Amino acid sequence: MAMKSLSPVPKLLLSTTPSSVLSSDKNFFFVDFVGLYCKSKRTRRRLRGDSSSSTSRASHLSRLSSVRAVIDLERVHDKDLSSPSYLKPQVANLEDILSERGACGVGFIANLDNIPSHGVVKDALIALGCMEHRGGCGADNDSGDGSGLMSSIPWDFFNVWAKEQGLAPFDKLHTGVGMIFLPQEDTFMQEAKQVIENIFEKEGLEVLGWRDVPVNAPIVGKNARETMPNIQQVFVKIAKDDSTDDIERELYICRKLIERAVAAETWGTELYFCSLSNQTIVYKGMLRSEALGLFYLDLQNELYTSPFAIYHRRYSTNTSPRWPLAQPMRFLGHNGEINTIQGNLNWMQSREASLKSSVWNGRENEIRPFGNPRGSDSANLDSAAEILIRSGRTPEEALMILVPEAYKNHPTLSIKYPEVLDFYDYYKGQMEAWDGPALLLFSDGKTVGACLDRNGLRPARYWKTSDNFVYVASEVGVVPVDEAKVTMKGRLGPGMMIAADLVNGQVYENTEVKKRVSSLNPYGIWVKENLRFLKPVNFKSSTVMENEEILRTQQAFGYSSEDVQMVIESMASQGKEPTFCMGDDIPLAGLSQRPHMLYDYFKQRFAQVTNPAIDPLREGLVMSLEVNIGKRGNILELGPENASQVILSNPVLNEGGIEELMKDTYLKPKVLSTFFDIRKGVEGSLQKALYYLCEAADDANGLRMSASIVADTAQCFSTHQFACLIGYGASAVCPYLALETCRQWRLSNKTVALMRNGKIPTVTIEQAQKNYTKAVNAGLLKILSKMGISLLSSYCGAQIFEIYGLGQEVVDLAFTGSVSKISGLTFDELARETLSFWVKAFSEDTTKRLENFGFIQFRPGGEYHSNNPEMSKLLHKAVREKSETAYAVYQQHLANRPVNVLRDLLEFKSDRAPIPVGKVEPAVSIVQRFCTGGMSLGAISRETHEAIAIAMNRIGGKSNSGEGGEDPIRWKPLTDVVDGYSPTLPHLKGLQNGDIATSAIKQVASGRFGVTPTFLVNADQLEIKVAQGAKPGEGGQLPGKKVSAYIARLRSSKPGVPLISPPPHHDIYSIEDLAQLIFDLHQINPNAKVSVKLVAEAGIGTVASGVAKGNADIIQISGHDGGTGASPISSIKHAGGPWELGLTETHQTLIENGLRERVILRVDGGLKSGVDVLMAAAMGADEYGFGSLAMIATGCVMARICHTNNCPVGVASQREELRARFPGVPGDLVNYFLYVAEEVRGILAQLGYSKLDDIIGRTELLKPRDISLVKTQHLDLSYLLSSVGVPSMSSTEIRKQEVHTNGPVLDDDILEDPLVKDAIENEKVVDKTVKICNIDRAACGRVAGVIAKKYGDTGFAGQVNLTFLGSAGQSFGCFLIPGMNIRLVGEANDYVGKGMAGGEIVVTPVDKIGFVPEEATIVGNTCLYGATGGQIFARGKAGERFAVRNSLAEAVVEGTGDHCCEYMTGGCVVVLGKVGRNVAAGMTGGLAYLLDEDDTLLPKINREIVKIQRVTAPAGELQLKSLIEAHVEKTGSSKGETILKEWEKYLPLFWQLVPPSEEDTPEASAAYVRTATGEVTFQSA
Repeated sequence: MAMKSLSPVPKLLLSTTPSSVLSSDKNFFFVDFVGLYCKSKRTRRRLRGDSSSSTSRASHLSRLSSVRAVIDLERVHDKDLSSPSYLKPQVANLEDILSERGACGVGFIANLDNIPSHGVVKDALIALGCMEHRGGCGADNDSGDGSGLMSSIPWDFFNVWAKEQGLAPFDKLHTGVGMIFLPQEDTFMQEAKQVIENIFEKEGLEVLGWRDVPVNAPIVGKNARETMPNIQQVFVKIAKDDSTDDIERELYICRKLIERAVAAETWGTELYFCSLSNQTIVYKGMLRSEALGLFYLDLQNELYTSPFAIYHRRYSTNTSPRWPLAQPMRFLGHNGEINTIQGNLNWMQSREASLKSSVWNGRENEIRPFGNPRGSDSANLDSAAEILIRSGRTPEEALMILVPEAYKNHPTLSIKYPEVLDFYDYYKGQMEAWDGPALLLFSDGKTVGACLDRNGLRPARYWKTSDNFVYVASEVGVVPVDEAKVTMKGRLGPGMMIAADLVNGQVYENTEVKKRVSSLNPYGIWVKENLRFLKPVNFKSSTVMENEEILRTQQAFGYSSEDVQMVIESMASQGKEPTFCMGDDIPLAGLSQRPHMLYDYFKQRFAQVTNPAIDPLREGLVMSLEVNIGKRGNILELGPENASQVILSNPVLNEGGIEELMKDTYLKPKVLSTFFDIRKGVEGSLQKALYYLCEAADDANGLRMSASIVADTAQCFSTHQFACLIGYGASAVCPYLALETCRQWRLSNKTVALMRNGKIPTVTIEQAQKNYTKAVNAGLLKILSKMGISLLSSYCGAQIFEIYGLGQEVVDLAFTGSVSKISGLTFDELARETLSFWVKAFSEDTTKRLENFGFIQFRPGGEYHSNNPEMSKLLHKAVREKSETAYAVYQQHLANRPVNVLRDLLEFKSDRAPIPVGKVEPAVSIVQRFCTGGMSLGAISRETHEAIAIAMNRIGGKSNSGEGGEDPIRWKPLTDVVDGYSPTLPHLKGLQNGDIATSAIKQVASGRFGVTPTFLVNADQLEIKVAQGAKPGEGGQLPGKKVSAYIARLRSSKPGVPLISPPPHHDIYSIEDLAQLIFDLHQINPNAKVSVKLVAEAGIGTVASGVAKGNADIIQISGHDGGTGASPISSIKHAGGPWELGLTETHQTLIENGLRERVILRVDGGLKSGVDVLMAAAMGADEYGFGSLAMIATGCVMARICHTNNCPVGVASQREELRARFPGVPGDLVNYFLYVAEEVRGILAQLGYSKLDDIIGRTELLKPRDISLVKTQHLDLSYLLSSVGVPSMSSTEIRKQEVHTNGPVLDDDILEDPLVKDAIENEKVVDKTVKICNIDRAACGRVAGVIAKKYGDTGFAGQVNLTFLGSAGQSFGCFLIPGMNIRLVGEANDYVGKGMAGGEIVVTPVDKIGFVPEEATIVGNTCLYGATGGQIFARGKAGERFAVRNSLAEAVVEGTGDHCCEYMTGGCVVVLGKVGRNVAAGMTGGLAYLLDEDDTLLPKINREIVKIQRVTAPAGELQLKSLIEAHVEKTGSSKGETILKEWEKYLPLFWQLVPPSEEDTPEASAAYVRTATGEVTFQSA
C-alpha cells in the first residue's frame, strides 16, 4: 500500500481534495479544534485536532482514525470578520492566568426602602475591617492585596462639589460618573484624559468636569504606593437617551472605545475604569480593609450616602497584585476562583463574531473583545456578566447562565420548579459554566444580590432586620446588629441565590428568584421541540477485524502489551481504572529513548490551595459528563433555534453512536482525515498537513461556535488520552480500536477459560465494552474533579494541561496558550516518533505479539526505571555492610544511568579552587536537613514506620508520620533496651537506649485520621498535606484488609472497613481557608512550625506566595515521581510536574515577592544521592526529603505490590506473618544518610565551598551537561538556570527562625486568668464568661493544647467551663479536649468543633430575638470535621458538610445543609429539622437520626452505603431520646421540647441511618438485647 504515516499527534490534517489515498465517495471535512492557530486564506483561526489519522472507511485498517466534525454548515458571512479584534484573537495564555489568583471576604448591606444613608457606607467599612483576616498582605506587611466598596452614586455629595466648582447641579438621570485610575506620570495622565474627552465628544457626550479624588496617600503600604495611580472622577452628560438601560449602554460603549483607543499606548495598561455608570460607583485600591475608609476621604463624609454597599477584601496569592484587580469589579464582588478560566476565555473569544443584539444597533464590533487574558478570573467573569446585562438580561439571569446550579436530579427543582430545569437545559449547550468555588455579589444599582457556586464552596450567611435592612457576608458578626431586630437568618447553600429588589423593596430567596427568571420565556417548549437525545446504541457483538489486523493496527498506533493487558482489559473486566503503586520512576517522554504517544508529553493540572478538588466518589451529584453537540447560537438573542442540539449522556461513543450522529440531518456532518503524507520525506510533512487542515476547516465552516468536534480514533484508550482530546476541544470520542480490543479479549480462549474457572468475573462481550466505557467515564470524572471542575462541558477546550517536552513551534501552532517550560520536540521530530510506531507495524519482521515497553512495570530490556532491582541490591549491600566501597559502586550506578530526570541534564561548575574535605561542614550538620516522606502507618507496616522514625531521630533529621496518627507509646525515649531489643517495641531489632520512635513531623491530611489534640501538641512540626506527588488532586485510600485492629484504634475507626481520605481538605477551599488551618495549628501548638506540602505544577510559585502570606513556616515541593501505596495508574503517570521546575519557580517567585526569608523550602521526589541534594540546594531548597529510598534502605525490594497487602518483606503489609520478615534496622537508614552527607561534603569540597548555606539558590553553579538525547536536541534548560538573586538571610538563619505566631489571641487572655491557670495546673473547676467577636478565631484551641500537653487526650480530671457572648470567629472550639465545656450565646462561623476530642460545645441564640431559632442558621459549614470525641448541641441550623469525617463525636442540631455525615466513621448525629442533599455519602460508621416531618428526606439520602430504617431498637430509641433531652436541657430548644412532649407522635417520624459496620449494634438492631452482665446476645425470633 502507498505508505502514509498515521500520526499519534492530536492535530493532524489533510486537504479536502480527494486523492488516491482518500476515498472519493465522501466529502472529507474537518472542523477547528479550539486552540490550534493557523494562518488561513481568510482569517487566522484557532483549531484543535485529534491524535490520529485516516484514509477511507473501505477497510478497517484504513479507518485507523479520522477526526469527524459534526458541523452545522450554515455559513456566517459577516463584515465583522475583518474587525481588528477578530483578526488578532488573543488566546488565553496559561502563564497569564497563573500569575493572578485570589480569594477573599465579601458582603453587602442594602436598605429595602431604597433610602440612602451614610450609615450603610459606615457599616460596610466596619464589616470590611472585620474581614481583614480573610485578606492578604504583601512582603511589606502593609500593602493590602486589595479592598473596595461599590455603592450607588452619592449625588447630593457630588452636587456640593459641583457648587464649589461653579457647576450646575447634576441631572441625575442624564449624568454618568467615571471613577478612573490614570497614569502616574503627569504627561501620560494628560494624554489619557485627552483620549477620554475626545471619545466622549465623538459619541455626543458632554464632559461636565474632572474631580481629583481626595486621598490620604501616606496610609498606603510601600509596595502599593509605588504603583499607586492618579485617581480622578469624570462627570459626563448623556442628553440623547432617557432610559437608564440606554444610558448605561452608551457609557459602556464609550468605555470600550476608550480601552481600544489606548491599547497601543505605552501607558495604556495604566488607564483603568473602576466604574463608569449612571447608577453605581466603585472605590477600591491595593489597601488593607481598615485602610480603605481612611484612604478615600469621600467615604468619611456624612453626605456620602447610599441605599446599598458591596464590600470586598482580596487575598491574592500573587504578592505583586495590581490596583485594578482589587474588587468589587463593575458588577461583581467575587470570592473564589474560576477553574475553567482558560476555556471560558477561549470560548468567549470564539463566540465574539456571533454575538449580536438589536440593542447595539450594529455596533457590536466596537465593544469587542469581551475578555482579557491578562485580567484576573474575577475581572473576566465580570466582563461576561456585563455584556449579558448590557444586552438586556437582568443580573440574576446573567448569573444563572454563567454560574448554573447542579440542577440535575435535584429533588426540589424537579418536583416544584420544572421551568427552572428548562431554563438551565436551554442554556447548557450555549454557555459553558464558569466553574469553581465562588460567592458572587452583584449589583446594577437597582438590584443587589448574591449567589453561590454549585458546590457551595464559599461561606455565605445572610440576615434581615425589622427596619428593612438585608445583609449578606462571608462571616456573621461583621456588623453590630440588635438581635431583637433580626427577623430572618440563613445561609446560601450550593447554587443558591438571594436578590434584593431596591426599586420594589422586596427580598427574593433562591427559588423565587429562579422561578421569576425562568418564567420570562417559554424555555420548556423550546427545549422539548428542539433538544434531541442521542439514544444509546448497542455495542458490537463480535470483532470487526481479524486478530492479525488488530495486532498490526495496535502496533501502528503505539499500543504496548501493558496498555492492552493492564489498562484496556482490566477496565473491560472490572469496570474501573487499574490501581498501581510506588510512583512514576521512568524518564519523562521527552527524555526517554523510546517512542511515546503524544499524550505522554501532557500532564494534567490539578487544584491545590487556591481552589479545592471535588470528590467525584461522594459528591458526584454536582458533576456531569453530558455534552451538547451542534451549533451554539447567538446567546444575546433568544429563540427556539438556539436549542437545536443533540445531547450525549457522556463523551464516549461506540461505532453505532457515530453512525447515528452521521445520520442527523440537522447537524450536516462532515468528515476530515488526519493522515499526513511522507512520500516526499518526513521533513515538513506534519506541519504542512496541519496547515492544509486549517484551510479545510476554514472552508468547511470557519466559526468555532457553529461546530462540534468528534474524534473517531484508534489512538485513544486511557482516561488521560480522552481527557487530552476533550481538553483541547473534542466534544466526544469514539475509541474504536480500544472497543475492538475489548471484544478480542472477551472472545479469546484464555479469557473464556479464566471466566469458566472463576478466576475473573464473567462478563458478556457487550458488558465488557460497557465496563470499559464506564471505567473511562469514571476516570474522566476523576480528572475533572482533581482540577475542581464539575462539568465536562466546562472542561472541553479548557486546556487544563501543561506540556513537558514539546517545542515552541508545536505549542504555538497546536496548543496555543499552554505552558511548555522546557521546550522540546519539533514537528519533524514528532513526525519521526510517530513514524517509528508505523514502521514496526508494517515492516517485514513485524513481531507476532505486542511489545512490552515496560512503561508501567520494570522489566529487563524495557524502559529504564530509576528504582530498579540492581539499584536496590547495591544500596542494601552498602548500608547493611556499612561499606564505603559498596556505596561508591551504588554512586557509580546512578552516574551511569540513562537520562531519567531533568537534573540529569545538568552538572556542577565552579570558579573556586577545590578545598580539603576536612574544611567542609560535618556530615552530622548536613543530615539535620534530611527528612523522610509522609508514609502513613497503615500503608506501611509498624516496623518500617518506627525504624524510619528512630533512624531520623538518631541523626537529628525528621521523619513524617504520614496520615493516620501515631501511637503515644512512641513519644518517650526508650530506657529498656537490652541487646538491641526493647519490651516497649518488641517487634524491632537494632535498638539503643535513648532511641525515640516519635515522628518529628506529624501530618494533617484530608481524612484527619488520628489527628487528636495530643497528637498535635507532641509534634515538632505539623504538615498540612495539600497534595501528594503520585496522585495530586486525589484523596488517599487504605484498603479494608490493611485496617487491622491496631490501625483502626489509631484512626478511631473499625477494623476491616476501608478508609478513604477525601480529595479536598474540607476546611481548605481557598487560600484564606488554608491560612485559617495554619492559624488553628499554630493555636494548639505555638511551638511547632507548620509546613504545607504542595506538588510541582506551573503556577506553583503564585500558590506558594499565598501560602507564605498565610503564615506557613515551611513549604514543601513534591515532584510527580513521588511514591504511593495505591493510586490509579493514570494518576501516577499523568499528573504533576518535575520538582526541579516546581522548586525553581517557587524559590524565585518568593524572592521576587520578598517572601523567601519567611519560609523554609523543602523538596522531595526521587532523591537518591548527594548529587540530587546539591542540585536541589542550588535550585533553592533548604531541606531534602527522601521517600522511596528511605524505604529501600530499610528493606523494601520494590516488588511494587504495596496496594495488595502482600509485601514479601513486610515493609508495606499489615499481615503479621509478612511483617515478621521485615529485615530492616534503624542503623541501615542512618548509614545511608551519613553516606549521602559525606557525598555532599565531597562535592562541596571539589566546588570549593565549605558549607551548604553557600550554594543554596546559586543556580550559576549549574551548567547543561554535554549529552545527546535520542529524540531531540531542542530542550531548553534556561528556566532552571535562571536566577533572581538569593535571600537576604542564609539558609541556616531561615531554618533557625522562631515559629511564626498568631499574634495576640483571646486564648492568651483566658490562660492568663489565675483561676483558669490554677484549674488546669491542679485539676480544679473554673467558670468564666468572655466576650467574643468574629475576629477571635480558633477560640479554645490554645487552652485545649495546654491541657493536652500536660494530661494527654483523656487524663484531665478538672473542668474548665467557659461562656462566650457574641459572634465567634472560625474554628470555634477546635481541638477541644475532655474537661472543657464551652457555651456560646450568639452564633458561630465555619468549622465549629473541628478536630474536637472531648468536652462539650453548646451554641444558643441570645434571649431576645426576632426570628425562630430552629429556622435560623446558627453555626457555619464543615463543623465537627475530623472530631474524635465530645458533644455539640446547637439550637439552630448548621451549614454544609456537617460532621464530615466525624469519628466519635455526638451532635444535635436543628437542620443542616448538603452532605451531612459525609465520610463519617463513628459517633452519632441527630438532626431535628430539614437536611440538604447527599446525606451520608461515604458514611462507613456511626449512626444518624433524622426527623422527617413532611416525607421529603428519602430522595436526599445517598444510599450507596447506608441502610435507612425507622428507630425500632430500644437501645436506639434510648440513645436518640437521651441526646434530645440533653439538647433541651442545655439549649432550651423549643423544637426539642415539643418532640419530647409528643414522643409517641414524633418517634415514628425519625429515620435511622445505619452503615454496614453498625448493623449488628444494639442501637441499630432490635434483634439484639443486652444481658444484665452487659453482654450482647442474639434474641431468637
